Amino acid sequence: MASLEQPILISFKLCPFVQRAVITLLHKKIDYTIEYIDLQKKPDWFLDISPLGKVPLLRVKDRVLFESAVINEYLDETHGAPMLSQDPLDKAEQRAWIEFSSSLFNALHQLTQARREETYLKIEEDLTKKLAPLERKVGDKGYFEGESFSLVDSAFAPFLMRSQIVADNTGIDPVSDYKKISKWRDNMLSLPEVQKSVVEDFEELYMEGIYERGGYLADL
Repeated sequence: MASLEQPILISFKLCPFVQRAVITLLHKKIDYTIEYIDLQKKPDWFLDISPLGKVPLLRVKDRVLFESAVINEYLDETHGAPMLSQDPLDKAEQRAWIEFSSSLFNALHQLTQARREETYLKIEEDLTKKLAPLERKVGDKGYFEGESFSLVDSAFAPFLMRSQIVADNTGIDPVSDYKKISKWRDNMLSLPEVQKSVVEDFEELYMEGIYERGGYLADL
Protein backbone atom coordinates (compact mmCIF):
# COMPACT_ATOMS: atom_id res chain seq x y z
CA MET A 1 0.00 0.00 0.00
CA ALA A 2 1.35 3.42 -0.90
CA SER A 3 2.12 5.86 1.87
CA LEU A 4 0.75 9.39 1.77
CA GLU A 5 4.24 10.59 0.87
CA GLN A 6 4.63 8.17 -2.04
CA PRO A 7 3.78 9.68 -5.44
CA ILE A 8 1.13 8.00 -7.56
CA LEU A 9 1.60 8.01 -11.33
CA ILE A 10 -1.56 7.84 -13.44
CA SER A 11 -0.74 6.02 -16.64
CA PHE A 12 -1.77 4.42 -19.90
CA LYS A 13 0.32 1.38 -20.82
CA LEU A 14 1.46 2.62 -24.25
CA CYS A 15 2.02 6.30 -23.51
CA PRO A 16 5.61 7.44 -24.22
CA PHE A 17 5.17 10.52 -22.04
CA VAL A 18 4.27 8.38 -19.04
CA GLN A 19 7.30 6.22 -19.78
CA ARG A 20 9.54 9.27 -19.43
CA ALA A 21 8.36 9.72 -15.87
CA VAL A 22 8.70 6.02 -15.04
CA ILE A 23 12.29 6.02 -16.31
CA THR A 24 13.13 8.97 -14.08
CA LEU A 25 11.41 7.43 -11.07
CA LEU A 26 13.38 4.22 -11.56
CA HIS A 27 16.67 6.00 -12.22
CA LYS A 28 16.22 8.07 -9.06
CA LYS A 29 15.12 4.96 -7.12
CA ILE A 30 11.98 6.75 -5.93
CA ASP A 31 9.27 4.61 -4.34
CA TYR A 32 6.03 5.14 -6.24
CA THR A 33 2.84 3.42 -7.28
CA ILE A 34 1.32 3.38 -10.75
CA GLU A 35 -2.34 3.28 -11.69
CA TYR A 36 -3.43 2.47 -15.24
CA ILE A 37 -6.54 3.89 -16.87
CA ASP A 38 -8.27 3.26 -20.20
CA LEU A 39 -7.98 6.42 -22.28
CA GLN A 40 -10.99 5.32 -24.32
CA LYS A 41 -13.08 5.26 -21.13
CA LYS A 42 -11.57 7.91 -18.93
CA PRO A 43 -12.95 7.68 -15.39
CA ASP A 44 -14.75 10.72 -14.01
CA TRP A 45 -12.28 11.10 -11.14
CA PHE A 46 -9.46 11.36 -13.70
CA LEU A 47 -11.26 14.02 -15.75
CA ASP A 48 -11.89 15.96 -12.54
CA ILE A 49 -8.17 16.27 -11.79
CA SER A 50 -6.60 16.35 -15.27
CA PRO A 51 -6.87 19.81 -16.86
CA LEU A 52 -5.93 18.44 -20.29
CA GLY A 53 -7.56 15.01 -19.94
CA LYS A 54 -4.20 13.39 -20.66
CA VAL A 55 -1.62 11.24 -18.92
CA PRO A 56 0.77 11.29 -17.20
CA LEU A 57 -0.48 12.74 -13.95
CA LEU A 58 1.57 12.59 -10.78
CA ARG A 59 -0.35 12.79 -7.54
CA VAL A 60 1.84 14.15 -4.75
CA LYS A 61 0.01 14.28 -1.42
CA ASP A 62 -3.14 16.27 -2.24
CA ARG A 63 -1.76 17.94 -5.37
CA VAL A 64 -1.61 16.92 -9.02
CA LEU A 65 1.14 17.58 -11.54
CA PHE A 66 0.64 17.18 -15.29
CA GLU A 67 2.91 17.33 -18.38
CA SER A 68 5.80 14.86 -18.40
CA ALA A 69 8.60 17.44 -18.64
CA VAL A 70 7.23 19.26 -15.59
CA ILE A 71 6.85 15.99 -13.68
CA ASN A 72 10.41 14.98 -14.51
CA GLU A 73 11.85 18.30 -13.42
CA TYR A 74 9.95 18.08 -10.13
CA LEU A 75 11.31 14.58 -9.53
CA ASP A 76 14.80 15.74 -10.44
CA GLU A 77 14.71 18.76 -8.14
CA THR A 78 13.41 16.82 -5.15
CA HIS A 79 15.38 13.55 -5.30
CA GLY A 80 19.09 12.83 -5.59
CA ALA A 81 21.73 14.28 -7.86
CA PRO A 82 20.47 16.67 -10.56
CA MET A 83 19.88 15.27 -14.05
CA LEU A 84 19.92 18.69 -15.72
CA SER A 85 22.79 21.14 -15.85
CA GLN A 86 22.98 23.79 -13.16
CA ASP A 87 24.18 26.34 -15.71
CA PRO A 88 21.13 28.38 -16.88
CA LEU A 89 22.09 28.40 -20.56
CA ASP A 90 23.01 24.72 -20.64
CA LYS A 91 19.79 23.84 -18.81
CA ALA A 92 17.72 25.90 -21.27
CA GLU A 93 19.36 24.07 -24.17
CA GLN A 94 18.61 20.70 -22.54
CA ARG A 95 14.98 21.71 -22.04
CA ALA A 96 14.79 22.68 -25.71
CA TRP A 97 15.97 19.22 -26.78
CA ILE A 98 13.44 17.63 -24.42
CA GLU A 99 10.74 19.61 -26.19
CA PHE A 100 12.17 18.53 -29.54
CA SER A 101 11.84 14.87 -28.56
CA SER A 102 8.06 15.23 -28.61
CA SER A 103 8.19 15.99 -32.33
CA LEU A 104 9.85 12.59 -32.89
CA PHE A 105 7.09 10.82 -30.95
CA ASN A 106 4.50 12.56 -33.09
CA ALA A 107 6.28 11.76 -36.36
CA LEU A 108 6.73 8.08 -35.46
CA HIS A 109 3.10 7.83 -34.37
CA GLN A 110 1.95 9.39 -37.64
CA LEU A 111 4.21 6.97 -39.52
CA THR A 112 2.47 4.00 -37.89
CA GLN A 113 -0.95 5.41 -38.80
CA ALA A 114 -0.37 6.52 -42.41
CA ARG A 115 -2.66 4.59 -44.74
CA ARG A 116 -1.39 5.63 -48.16
CA GLU A 117 2.13 5.05 -49.44
CA GLU A 118 2.47 8.69 -50.49
CA THR A 119 1.56 9.90 -46.98
CA TYR A 120 3.83 7.33 -45.38
CA LEU A 121 6.84 8.34 -47.48
CA LYS A 122 6.30 12.03 -46.73
CA ILE A 123 6.17 11.38 -42.98
CA GLU A 124 9.20 9.09 -43.20
CA GLU A 125 11.15 11.84 -44.97
CA ASP A 126 10.10 14.36 -42.30
CA LEU A 127 11.21 12.03 -39.51
CA THR A 128 14.56 11.42 -41.20
CA LYS A 129 15.13 15.17 -41.52
CA LYS A 130 14.34 15.65 -37.84
CA LEU A 131 16.96 13.07 -36.89
CA ALA A 132 19.78 14.88 -38.74
CA PRO A 133 20.27 17.74 -36.21
CA LEU A 134 19.92 15.22 -33.37
CA GLU A 135 22.74 13.15 -34.87
CA ARG A 136 24.96 16.22 -34.84
CA LYS A 137 24.14 16.96 -31.19
CA VAL A 138 24.26 13.49 -29.61
CA GLY A 139 27.51 12.54 -27.89
CA ASP A 140 29.54 9.48 -28.79
CA LYS A 141 29.70 7.93 -25.31
CA GLY A 142 26.28 6.32 -25.19
CA TYR A 143 24.41 9.25 -23.66
CA PHE A 144 22.89 12.43 -25.03
CA GLU A 145 25.92 14.32 -23.77
CA GLY A 146 28.77 13.49 -21.46
CA GLU A 147 29.02 10.19 -19.65
CA SER A 148 25.93 10.27 -17.46
CA PHE A 149 22.18 9.76 -17.79
CA SER A 150 20.19 12.99 -17.95
CA LEU A 151 16.57 14.09 -18.26
CA VAL A 152 17.23 14.47 -21.98
CA ASP A 153 18.03 10.76 -22.16
CA SER A 154 14.86 9.85 -20.27
CA ALA A 155 12.86 12.08 -22.63
CA PHE A 156 14.18 10.43 -25.82
CA ALA A 157 14.32 6.83 -24.53
CA PRO A 158 10.65 6.04 -25.31
CA PHE A 159 11.13 7.09 -28.94
CA LEU A 160 14.33 5.09 -29.20
CA MET A 161 12.60 2.00 -27.77
CA ARG A 162 9.65 2.30 -30.16
CA SER A 163 11.89 2.82 -33.17
CA GLN A 164 13.75 -0.38 -32.28
CA ILE A 165 10.51 -2.33 -31.91
CA VAL A 166 9.31 -1.09 -35.32
CA ALA A 167 12.67 -2.03 -36.84
CA ASP A 168 12.61 -5.51 -35.30
CA ASN A 169 9.07 -6.24 -36.47
CA THR A 170 8.90 -4.53 -39.88
CA GLY A 171 12.50 -4.02 -41.01
CA ILE A 172 11.88 -0.26 -41.23
CA ASP A 173 14.36 1.67 -39.12
CA PRO A 174 14.62 5.46 -39.55
CA VAL A 175 17.54 5.51 -37.10
CA SER A 176 19.76 3.04 -38.95
CA ASP A 177 21.57 5.65 -41.05
CA TYR A 178 22.62 7.63 -37.98
CA LYS A 179 25.59 6.03 -36.22
CA LYS A 180 25.62 8.13 -33.06
CA ILE A 181 21.86 7.85 -32.53
CA SER A 182 22.08 4.09 -33.11
CA LYS A 183 24.84 3.78 -30.51
CA TRP A 184 22.83 5.95 -28.14
CA ARG A 185 19.76 3.77 -28.69
CA ASP A 186 21.70 0.57 -27.99
CA ASN A 187 22.96 2.01 -24.71
CA MET A 188 19.58 3.36 -23.65
CA LEU A 189 17.84 0.05 -24.29
CA SER A 190 20.45 -1.77 -22.22
CA LEU A 191 19.74 0.27 -19.09
CA PRO A 192 17.58 -1.37 -16.37
CA GLU A 193 15.55 1.80 -15.80
CA VAL A 194 14.58 1.83 -19.47
CA GLN A 195 13.95 -1.91 -19.75
CA LYS A 196 11.71 -1.87 -16.67
CA SER A 197 9.82 1.29 -17.64
CA VAL A 198 7.14 -0.56 -19.63
CA VAL A 199 4.80 -3.48 -18.94
CA GLU A 200 6.10 -6.96 -19.75
CA ASP A 201 3.99 -7.36 -22.88
CA PHE A 202 4.68 -3.84 -24.14
CA GLU A 203 6.17 -4.85 -27.51
CA GLU A 204 3.18 -7.08 -28.26
CA LEU A 205 0.70 -4.36 -27.26
CA TYR A 206 2.54 -1.72 -29.27
CA MET A 207 2.65 -3.82 -32.44
CA GLU A 208 -0.97 -4.92 -31.98
CA GLY A 209 -1.95 -1.25 -32.05
CA ILE A 210 -0.04 -0.73 -35.29
CA TYR A 211 -1.60 -3.76 -36.96
CA GLU A 212 -5.09 -2.87 -35.74
CA ARG A 213 -4.81 0.55 -37.36
CA GLY A 214 -4.13 -1.21 -40.64
CA GLY A 215 -1.87 1.43 -42.09
CA TYR A 216 0.78 1.19 -44.79
CA LEU A 217 3.47 0.14 -42.31
CA ALA A 218 1.38 -2.79 -41.09
CA ASP A 219 1.33 -4.27 -44.60
CA LEU A 220 5.08 -4.15 -45.18
